[in-house]
Amino acid sequence: MIQLYERLLAAESRGELVYRELSSLLTSLRNLTIPNNNSSTNVTEGLIKRRLGLLSSRLPNAYLYLPHLRDHADSLNPNVVLGQGRTGVSLVLGIPTVKRQKQSYLVSTLNSLLYDLSPSEREDTVIIVFVAETDAGYVNTVAELINFPKDVHSGLLEVVSPSQYFYPNFRRLRETFGDSKDRVKWRTKQNLDYSFLMLYAHEKGTYYVQLEDDIVAKPGYSQAMKTYVRSLASDDWMLLEFSQLGFIGKMFRARDLPMIAEFFLMFHKDKPIDWLLDHILWVKACNPEKDAKDCNLQKGLLKLRYKPSLFQHVGLHSSLPGKVQKLKDKDFGKAPLFAAHSNPRAELSSSLKHYQQHTLERAYEGQDFFWGLTPTAEDFILLSFPQPLTVTGYLFRSGNIEINGDKFYNTTVEVLPSDVVVLLDGEPSPKYEVLSSFVDGMAEGQIDAQMQPISALRLLVHSDSDVWVLLSEIFIKL
Repeated sequence: MIQLYERLLAAESRGELVYRELSSLLTSLRNLTIPNNNSSTNVTEGLIKRRLGLLSSRLPNAYLYLPHLRDHADSLNPNVVLGQGRTGVSLVLGIPTVKRQKQSYLVSTLNSLLYDLSPSEREDTVIIVFVAETDAGYVNTVAELINFPKDVHSGLLEVVSPSQYFYPNFRRLRETFGDSKDRVKWRTKQNLDYSFLMLYAHEKGTYYVQLEDDIVAKPGYSQAMKTYVRSLASDDWMLLEFSQLGFIGKMFRARDLPMIAEFFLMFHKDKPIDWLLDHILWVKACNPEKDAKDCNLQKGLLKLRYKPSLFQHVGLHSSLPGKVQKLKDKDFGKAPLFAAHSNPRAELSSSLKHYQQHTLERAYEGQDFFWGLTPTAEDFILLSFPQPLTVTGYLFRSGNIEINGDKFYNTTVEVLPSDVVVLLDGEPSPKYEVLSSFVDGMAEGQIDAQMQPISALRLLVHSDSDVWVLLSEIFIKL
């Protein structure tokens, strides 16, 4: 352990040097201005790759732990499949994903993470999906499944994969701790995956949160994490836990990632990732001349736990073939399935048939969510106000944390100003004006003063849907 301690000190020193060098490099890069259709970023994909190519030259120790990397100059270069190279954010979320024999949970995980991020949170976050495979066809398939064009274009969401030369020959691994050859390969590759992802992510923001590809996030998780960090009396922590399970919801300072990744690389063939993380804490906090009780006390000063948990594990089938895991975080509790608001009195009607007790009236009054059977073209939801009202804005959110796919697609929000009436076959008929459309399951906006007061709001479906529809939030702002 003393030898381990000395090696970690050396790794930490090297990590600090790398951080300073990268900070200097990033400052230089920020002075570059490269035209792009997206004003929020001025870094092209080519520059991303060249910049990350420089990263390998600043991590010479990687070649000591993975000597096969010397055979190819670009073995540490990531393949940026989707992304805008966003940096300078507060929060970086890292999600490694691999090919699974059973069900994939990745899209559901992303839906959960993106579900209720505010516009300011979306600008201050980067979500990195690391496809830990070298099969280019599979990597591209995953990228196609991640159908969040707005979030990719803004720089919020990135998809990267490793170089085809990154992984070593796993057939030469030694079986340890009674694990089978397949399990040793799985845990060794997992160590390498986390290390690669951390090294890619460490210059992008202030805090890095390690996640997995089969989780669900509690609404408000982003603000909850930031508030907790600001509330801490001491700045001596190394790890904040927002879930008690495995390597889910673990927050690090981004500047510490090179040291942590190098430690993982140093022992990637020896132990599982969660054991190695505990060893880092042991080396940094524990006195070998004192007992385990004192060691745990000292580690507790570096590893702080937030309750209730913000992330829950939902995957049943592990990425290790044949492994079934029913892990649940008991501190997660139950995520809210709808958001309640005090809305003005209105007469409600809809052509959609509701399921069981999930009526439109209960959703509007904040008692439940509305769940309707499969919409077809011309289906509608109508909110009619008994007296014309001045409504400043609106928010309609479809889907929820558990049933995220049941959303409104190709649906508009329309307003009926109280003074707009047209004649149809000689009879007066209301004329609705389109305000906005549902995007990623949500429609939100303001209503111009020139339209006030209004008599009604209408959601109008323009094409047949393949799924039911769930309305989890209705907010009419006065």
